[in-house]
Amino acid sequence: MMNAADIIALLPILVISATALVVMLSIAFRRSHALAAGLTLAGLTAAFISIFPALPFAPRQVTTLLLVDRFALFYMGLIIASAAVVAMLSYNYFEGQDVHHEELYLLLLLATVGCAVLVASTHFVSFLLGLEILSVSLYALIAYLKDRNQALEAGIKYLILASASAAFLLFGMALIYAAAGTMEFGRIREISPGGDDLAVLVPGVVLTVTGIGFKLGVVPFHLWTPDVYEGAPAPVAAFIATTSKSAMVALLLRYFYLSSALQYRGVFIVFAVVAIASMCAGNLLALEQSNVKRILAYSSIAHFGYILVALLAGGAMATEAVNFYLVAYIATILAAFGVVTVLSTADRDADDIEDYRGLFWPRPATASVLTVALLSLAGIPATAGFVSKFYVLAAGAAASAWPLMLILAITSVAGLFYYLRVVVALYSAPPVPSFMRTISKGGVFVVVALSILLIWGGVYPTPLLNLVRTNAVLRGARDAPFITKLNR
Repeated sequence: MMNAADIIALLPILVISATALVVMLSIAFRRSHALAAGLTLAGLTAAFISIFPALPFAPRQVTTLLLVDRFALFYMGLIIASAAVVAMLSYNYFEGQDVHHEELYLLLLLATVGCAVLVASTHFVSFLLGLEILSVSLYALIAYLKDRNQALEAGIKYLILASASAAFLLFGMALIYAAAGTMEFGRIREISPGGDDLAVLVPGVVLTVTGIGFKLGVVPFHLWTPDVYEGAPAPVAAFIATTSKSAMVALLLRYFYLSSALQYRGVFIVFAVVAIASMCAGNLLALEQSNVKRILAYSSIAHFGYILVALLAGGAMATEAVNFYLVAYIATILAAFGVVTVLSTADRDADDIEDYRGLFWPRPATASVLTVALLSLAGIPATAGFVSKFYVLAAGAAASAWPLMLILAITSVAGLFYYLRVVVALYSAPPVPSFMRTISKGGVFVVVALSILLIWGGVYPTPLLNLVRTNAVLRGARDAPFITKLNR
């Protein structure tokens, strides 16, 4: 039975859910794009504010399904903030589209609810519930511009592959339940590493990782990523790349630290191979792309390979590295996709490198924002991306994960090439203008604010580091690194 303390702890999720209901009812009474967008932003703002009264009640276990601790509230804040940025970018983008605008915000809010449930999940039931709320919303968001063939194709691909990954996930949950007799993450660690149940447990863990790996878009579950990024509307692609993936990383961290699944050598080796393959494939495949959205898609595969390196290192520093990296990555990707969004027209997105050739001369502010975002993705000093990548390397060094660190460094150098291709195009001689739209001042303000945040995080990262260390801590994160445990 839930009490008042439980309700206060769940306030962020409840406020977002209530906002979705209000937006749905407002659509029934009066269709207005501005009203739906305004209610969405107001609801997300209220949800972000509601995190603060929930903090004194953390950590609080709400039934066996959800644990609302500072880690969950930190990620809820990150998810809500990124969803609000996407909502702001969506307004001008969809205003010129010949579609019903209002349902977009309803779907966006439902997807955010799914993400918020994921970051607090400690049970496979809440995990599956949050995942499906997120996935069903994303199917419609990706194909929202139904008159575009690429959008419909991307939505169908995501639907088919997500359904297949959900089947793997459910079968994995069934195997874990057969071995552990429970679906709570924390009970998995009670199974002896030398017991007979491992023959069922380890395949179950690997199959659940398959479902998580699909949402993260890491190799070999990455095939949907470039097609969906390219076909989806630019703000929706930004949401997939940031909000949904950050929720899955939070879930993965909690899952591994509560279950100690990485103590099993087979699971550890599988994840190490996935991390290496993601770093190599993501960077190499991006080299031959001329579509900016596909470049960002392959880049995301590589970046989540970097995140897996820190996760495999284990320990408190690894958790901090993953969380800091995600904050920097979310701000960077939102800035990059924000530029794509504000430059796009009603006919198509500004996703070709040629669309950006000579952009600096007519639009210096917009070109500068994209430059900062690309340099941050490349890990150039004086950007948040550099500090985050350095943090990951420090976590790997603390765990003596030298092979993974070497591959990370080599592939990062290879990644410089495709980022600099876009930067060079931005500052080259302007061609005859064939593609340009009147951009909104609100959209430019959002992306400029994000670029300032990236530079601030690179020059003076101390406040953000303190925020991560104080609020994004998991129980069990103080344990010895997983690599150290495996070498004993």
